Amino acid sequence: MPVCFVPLAICVISRYPYFNALKDCLSCLLVQLRPFKDLDVEEHIKEFAAKLFLIPSPPPGPLHLVFNMKPLQIIIPSREDPDSPIIDLDLHLPLLCFKPEQVLQIMTCILTEQRIVFFSSDWALLTLVAECFMLYLHPLQWQHTFVPILSRQMLDFVMAPTSFLMGCHIDHFDEVSTETEDLILINIDNGDITHSKMTAEETEIPDVPAHAAEAFIKRVESLQLHYDLELCHLRTSTDLGELQMRRRAWQQKLNTEVQQTTLQLIVNIFREVKDHLNYEHRVFNSEEFLKTRAIGDQPFYKKVLETYMFHSFLKARLNRKMDAFARLELSTQSEEDRLNLMFHTPRRLTMGKMASKRLNPQYTVNRRMVISMPNLQDIKLPEGPTRNSSLRRIETGIAVKMPSKSVSTFKIPEIHFPLMFQCVHSYYTDFFNHLSKAINILPPDNSALLARYFYLRGLISLMQGKLLNALSDFQNLDKTDLRIFPTDLVRKIVETMPPSERFQADRKPELKKLISRVMEKQREVMKIDDHVKNFELPKTHMQLDDFVKRIQESGIVKDVDTIHRLFDALTVGQQKQIDPETFRDFYNYWKETEAEAQEVNLPPTVIEHLDKNECVYKLSCSVKTNYGVGKIALTQKRLFLLTEGGRPGYVQIASFRDIEDVKSTTVAFLLLRIPTLRIKTLSKKEVFEANLKTECDLWYLIVKEMWAGKKMSDDHKDPQYIQQALTNVLLMDAVVGALQSSKTIYAASKLSYFDRMKNEVPMMVPKTTSETLKHKINPSAGETFPQAIDVLLYTPGHLDPSERPGNAHPKLWCALNEGKVVVFDASTWSIQQHCFKMGRSKLTCMIMVEQSQVWIGSQDSIIYIINTHSMSCNKQLNDHRSDVTDIIVEKKNGIPSEAYSSSLDGTVIAWNISTLKVNRVFQLPCQNLTSIKLHNDQLWCCTGSCILVMSTQEFRLQMKIEHHLKDVCSWFLCFQLFPERDEVWASYSGSSDLYIWNTRDVTSAPQKIHLQDCSEITCMIRVKNQMWVGSSGRSQGKSKGKIYVISAEKKTVEKELVGHADTVKALCSAEDRYVLSGSGKDEGKIAIWKAE
Repeated sequence: MPVCFVPLAICVISRYPYFNALKDCLSCLLVQLRPFKDLDVEEHIKEFAAKLFLIPSPPPGPLHLVFNMKPLQIIIPSREDPDSPIIDLDLHLPLLCFKPEQVLQIMTCILTEQRIVFFSSDWALLTLVAECFMLYLHPLQWQHTFVPILSRQMLDFVMAPTSFLMGCHIDHFDEVSTETEDLILINIDNGDITHSKMTAEETEIPDVPAHAAEAFIKRVESLQLHYDLELCHLRTSTDLGELQMRRRAWQQKLNTEVQQTTLQLIVNIFREVKDHLNYEHRVFNSEEFLKTRAIGDQPFYKKVLETYMFHSFLKARLNRKMDAFARLELSTQSEEDRLNLMFHTPRRLTMGKMASKRLNPQYTVNRRMVISMPNLQDIKLPEGPTRNSSLRRIETGIAVKMPSKSVSTFKIPEIHFPLMFQCVHSYYTDFFNHLSKAINILPPDNSALLARYFYLRGLISLMQGKLLNALSDFQNLDKTDLRIFPTDLVRKIVETMPPSERFQADRKPELKKLISRVMEKQREVMKIDDHVKNFELPKTHMQLDDFVKRIQESGIVKDVDTIHRLFDALTVGQQKQIDPETFRDFYNYWKETEAEAQEVNLPPTVIEHLDKNECVYKLSCSVKTNYGVGKIALTQKRLFLLTEGGRPGYVQIASFRDIEDVKSTTVAFLLLRIPTLRIKTLSKKEVFEANLKTECDLWYLIVKEMWAGKKMSDDHKDPQYIQQALTNVLLMDAVVGALQSSKTIYAASKLSYFDRMKNEVPMMVPKTTSETLKHKINPSAGETFPQAIDVLLYTPGHLDPSERPGNAHPKLWCALNEGKVVVFDASTWSIQQHCFKMGRSKLTCMIMVEQSQVWIGSQDSIIYIINTHSMSCNKQLNDHRSDVTDIIVEKKNGIPSEAYSSSLDGTVIAWNISTLKVNRVFQLPCQNLTSIKLHNDQLWCCTGSCILVMSTQEFRLQMKIEHHLKDVCSWFLCFQLFPERDEVWASYSGSSDLYIWNTRDVTSAPQKIHLQDCSEITCMIRVKNQMWVGSSGRSQGKSKGKIYVISAEKKTVEKELVGHADTVKALCSAEDRYVLSGSGKDEGKIAIWKAE
């Protein structure tokens, strides 16, 4: 009887794309099935499936799982981080099939969401190549249909009218290309990219932006794509496992390089999108973004900006998502980019960029800024910010090198068959024990690996039905790596937990708090606002509030006070509302002026007289002056005359710092009186005169505003004043150009803020303040309102081998409202990280516990831990039950040994810094614990009614300083120790007096120092042999802040520093050489003072 053989196909279906791992598993299965008879095959396949089912997927991070599938060891790779995709395939395959230029063409087709069909004679290549291109897009994501393999019966799918990416066998190429219109046909076998028949209106696919394409091609050409070349210098291996390991290591390294190359391409294409976003109102100004693209790149961006993929990308940017794009963009930012965050000035071309443009005419405008800012070593006041159009070429020959990350493996125990209950139970028990052993032998400073072991052990406990054990392991993720905490899984555990186990969980404080936190997140109605608006001109009349919103959306100005003055200017002589026509005229004039400024092209003989970071912001008409005929040019630093004639020349008129007087007058010419501008300078005897005619009144306002702004900037050491003055004069110019009425000059004068301040309230800075103040910075730059600075922390620089050299710079950490933290590079005072988010409550304290950790306490009772190498918050401590008020570190032989944290309810916790475990918990007999200090194994605790001194070991009371004022409504506000002098300094709420106790006799009356012109002492720090005291006060009905520098020896005030227009809320010292002070929300600035 003839035998009929029927093919048997085995398909493994997984929710995770483990292509190589599952391919290896199937290969092993094939070897294992060969000796079996027909009836035994099915049983063996079942065992194979059951074994795969018992293998967990590893959590994101540096741990791969390994299990034995004879004859191979199978590796299940983890994703790099929670937002990254799993990569378990050979990412270089498309680079073997296509030239780099063709890869870019395919990327363009995907980014512009075309209808794409891949073809190959190899079914396997279809999926692998298509998946590689999806990974090349990361963190962008394909939003449409994705079917890498179509069977013959499914070919009609390619007739779908929407965007898609599909794959067919090469045999169907002719049929698909002739039957369907407007398809992109990609032949993997020969590398051809063609179109099917085109409709009449269809246009060609645009090219990737030239500079990004050039960088990508150079980088791809430098990659080593052939494994055989890698083997040339290695000995021949006779061990299958070693061969597999070698190949895997080479592939992993190459995958990383390909990832970096494609991610850099995405960053180069979309880096400057952020310059055209308004985060407050979630607006993207696509029109302005397109205008700043090179002419040849505009077709590409026009198509991409219309895609769903780009829309999702915009949502992520507006949500400030810290994904792979944001991390690479941040790590590759130049100093110009970081300084760009600090100012918001209209775009203009710097002299340096203008010179580059002459050499590289193919490049056009991008938004950028160049400015020289002060540093700790040599603080010099810059002449002001610039916001210009970038002509920067991307480095094409140098790859972006990311620090290599070490990856560990964990061997999963053997699974024994048959798979009965006892075998599975034994497997889980072994798995649990293996993980416990790994946790016990791992050093505590390897928190990343510990977190993965805790995560896996929690999963195994869950599979064993040990819910409390699972919760305890997941709770440990708070202190090891919070990013991989499985919130949804923990919530399901809690919801399905039997009442008896829930009762046991509630009896454990740490589990009770964990459950409460997870369930509260579910109850919170937190609908994330993820809409994105494109900027549009208004169509109805606007009251003030709507006008503020519209101007902010347009990207012209963000500062609310400035917009209020602009509203007054545009509504002079009419009702206090602005019609759509006036807004449109103003907006168009502003943008036209901006565009015209891009066309200014000064000759090299003029550029050489100007600084590289100077921009020409305004040019007059051609006028007659006593220096010759020409155009008056305004930069952020000076006025100069661009002389006319055979060759344009440069004549200096005045730097704003050098101006002595400005007048608007008239001179007689025949029967006419011609309006004339006169500028007198300190360095020249001759007065400059220009017959500006109709422009005279506007230039008079402009020069006076810039002069006043420059004086304010110099006096207060604050470069933002000159930037604000520059914005004011450009708004004046736009108002005059838009209104075209008899009251335009009066309207423009409404914007003369600094000139009016100078005339109404002479802003004299006391000599002592001027000599001590070195610089001011604004952490609220780019925000609509200034924000109070609650805490300041300076951390010294250090170089870690795995870091970029720029990360070794000292840093200044600023805690703002609602859990925001802004980080400055303290060597340049540029913003390094714009915004960390630590919950939504007020932050109360910050300290560098060790070089790699900054701890931040919050009113939400959590201590957030920032890794200073990765600049990310992956850990938190949840043991406090009330507002965290202070954190201090105990050092032994200069090495941090233990940290103490306090909370408002009187709890003090001692922490092991390396393990983050609680060493001891102390409870004070009273509450309202606001701050703590440590000296000689004594813990000084400041409460509202007294200062308690406790021993750190037994926590016994050793000393008590009682509240001694008669005013029962006052309480201790802050205190500092002077142990060398046996003194403790303290202040009371509502008091302008400092009290000093001798610690050898605290029962005696304290010495008192009265501070003049002070309402309340708000903070104090010790610097060398001085006490710097911050205060609040009132002047002319407004808050003001003053700093008193008091000699510890003489007990006298040595300096009174008037540097803030609001309460001094925070003080910190920078290596005892500088003192930094932060003010309240009315000003929201940081002053940098020289310590004697």
